[in-house]
Amino acid sequence: MGSSPISPRSNRPRKRARLLYEHRINLYSFLVALPGLLVATVLVWMQPWSTSSRLALTGAELFAWWLLALALQEQTTRPLQTLANVIGSLREEDYSFRARNASADDALGELSLEVNALADMLSGEKIRTIEATALLQRVVDEIDAPLFAFDPATTLRLVNPAGAHLLRQNQARMMGRKAAELGLAECLTSTNETVIELNVGESQARWLLRRSSFRQDGVPHTLIVLSDVSRALREEERKAWQRLIRVLGHELSNSLAPIKSIAGSLNSRVQMTDIDPEVRSDLQRGLEIIETRSASLQRFLEAYRKLAQMPQPHLKDVPLAPLVSRVAALETRLKVCVLEGPNVVFQADPDQLEQMLINLIRNAADAVLENAGPAAKGAGQSCNGKDGGVVVRWDADANQVVLGILDEGPGLLNPANVFTPFYTTKPNGSGVGLVLCRQIAEAHGGAIEIANRKDGPGCLVKVVLPRFASN
Repeated sequence: MGSSPISPRSNRPRKRARLLYEHRINLYSFLVALPGLLVATVLVWMQPWSTSSRLALTGAELFAWWLLALALQEQTTRPLQTLANVIGSLREEDYSFRARNASADDALGELSLEVNALADMLSGEKIRTIEATALLQRVVDEIDAPLFAFDPATTLRLVNPAGAHLLRQNQARMMGRKAAELGLAECLTSTNETVIELNVGESQARWLLRRSSFRQDGVPHTLIVLSDVSRALREEERKAWQRLIRVLGHELSNSLAPIKSIAGSLNSRVQMTDIDPEVRSDLQRGLEIIETRSASLQRFLEAYRKLAQMPQPHLKDVPLAPLVSRVAALETRLKVCVLEGPNVVFQADPDQLEQMLINLIRNAADAVLENAGPAAKGAGQSCNGKDGGVVVRWDADANQVVLGILDEGPGLLNPANVFTPFYTTKPNGSGVGLVLCRQIAEAHGGAIEIANRKDGPGCLVKVVLPRFASN
């Protein structure tokens, strides 16, 4: 016998149409009541009553059954609908709904109690999660160390206020930008737990890089934490070259003093010796050079020894305006304009602060004179910092004082080396002045920055000092 082909559709199980739950309740209640309805109908129609009476009694029986079916449906489906609404609210993370009339006396009541208990537990978990998230966000915001989180595409997903302050950008606008756009690509490629220098803004700080990983919604992210170690490293460098200065200064001083003395004695004896005048003149000139250079080297060493033996500041209340005016008046080669700021009294060592300002103003004046020559002598009359002179200004808030010194010199060719000990671009410079200034500022708990001006040629020196001594 030949067999007819079977279509693929015939293999699919047919989905039977099912009655709704409510309709099944009505059907089952009718089937349960059907024997009683039949018996009651037969008994009614066996009675010697009129047809209208029989039909009325039969209709009353059907109406009573219909009312009982509706009551059964209501009692069966309404609690389930309530539980469905509660569970739907839980799925949408709305924990305010609860099942009513929950009781442990029946099965449906036990189910309602369990759903309510689940809602209470999830509500408590949500509250604890919100509180933990708020606490974590507060901790992240209060951390002084810059913190960044990037997704696998190097897109920024998290930044704290310290990170936004480091990059000098708005925190909200930074989100969604690439690490390369923010100047942080090196943080993702450098070796972990190493010191790096970031080329962001005008910052010259060095940072200890800490990098770790975490997952959010199953996606791996990279967490970057930067710690500013510039001051600690500078302190170690300062101690190192101070020890070097002390050792070299001691050894050279012990040698220069007798050299100078012997050169002077030999010069005196040569004058009393009967030798050829030309030879005597050559000897005297050579001994004078030896004596002069010995004295010059000794003075040079004394300057470095003062730097290496810088004492701790003795703090007292210092009015800023008179101090700045007094120091500005010491510069006589050109006009130094003082822009009066707020009347500030803060705690500092006046002697050290005066020495720092003298060095900074002298450097600014040297730069102006180098750039403009003698024509700069009358500059600075308009006090705008753009006429070839030197301007000193300050501002203050409740916690700190900010001093600014502006000049219109040639600017900095190599800003990274301005605070390097012994580095100088001046023919007769020693490379100590700016190092001494930074040492004084940091000894007061402050900081000093030097950068090229953005509004024209020249430099801007910014000195930040605390108003009160830290405990």
